[in-house]
Amino acid sequence: MIDYDKVFITGGNGLVGSCVTGKHRPSSKEVNLLNYEETLSYMQENKIEYVVHCAARVGGVKENMEKLGEFFYENMLMTLNIIEASRVCGVKKMVCLQSTCIFPDDATYPLTTDQIYKGEPHPSNYGYGYAKRMTEINARAYRDQYGMNIVNVIPCNVYGIGDNYNLESSHVIPGLIHKCHLAKQNNTNFEVWGDGLAQREFLYNKDLGKIIDWMLLEYDSPESLIVSPDMEHAIVEAVVLITKAFDFSGSVEYDSSKPKGQHRKPSDNSKFKELRPDFDFTPLNIGIKETVDWFNANYKKVRK
Repeated sequence: MIDYDKVFITGGNGLVGSCVTGKHRPSSKEVNLLNYEETLSYMQENKIEYVVHCAARVGGVKENMEKLGEFFYENMLMTLNIIEASRVCGVKKMVCLQSTCIFPDDATYPLTTDQIYKGEPHPSNYGYGYAKRMTEINARAYRDQYGMNIVNVIPCNVYGIGDNYNLESSHVIPGLIHKCHLAKQNNTNFEVWGDGLAQREFLYNKDLGKIIDWMLLEYDSPESLIVSPDMEHAIVEAVVLITKAFDFSGSVEYDSSKPKGQHRKPSDNSKFKELRPDFDFTPLNIGIKETVDWFNANYKKVRK
């Protein structure tokens, strides 16, 4: 059994970390993961035995393109620090969060773990993509040399309550939610980047939290576990659900001159389905409705 009083969740107040079970979830002001000594000191003082590494420097298409170096440096450094500190502290198990951005731009669909190192990530986010790809290398090396039990999860696009709604750095769904809110408030058009035809798999953060809890208890394979629902949605579908949740009746305009990212990124979740055939993913319409309701009720304090 796990003593949840000794579980440290990096990024524990963020989109994914807030949905994971565990006591220790300090803010970045309390523990700067870019500083190894701070990270190690916190873990030693609190006698940490389990780590779920959710913290990351993340953003949408725009910020990824503009800050390739920053994203690479900060994500690499956080992961290096937390894994090394976990080794020194004798942590019993770690779960590390990766991203489908680690896959090559020209990968064959659906995305499978055997393709991870067969090409460059998409040019728009290769800084972030390579840093998260190295999480698997870091985990593998520490497994092989030190016998550490480090497992990796690769979720598709995660959204939900507590997301980052900053229009300069948000992912697609939180960005669309904030834009729709502003369009309704200001009686303006709801402007969407791209043509709306790009397709994505969307994973509700509450679902991912449950999956990570299960992985901490039961998943010990060195193979990264891909997690996604069996459904792709065009961006235009998400737009329709968001406008419905807001009861927005204004005009929606798609700007094809703006970046739209990769057209598709379907992933192979067959291993997860084999291990957890009983898992029910939250339908997109329900997840978006709950997220928009929370956003409206908490607008003054959401990250924006």
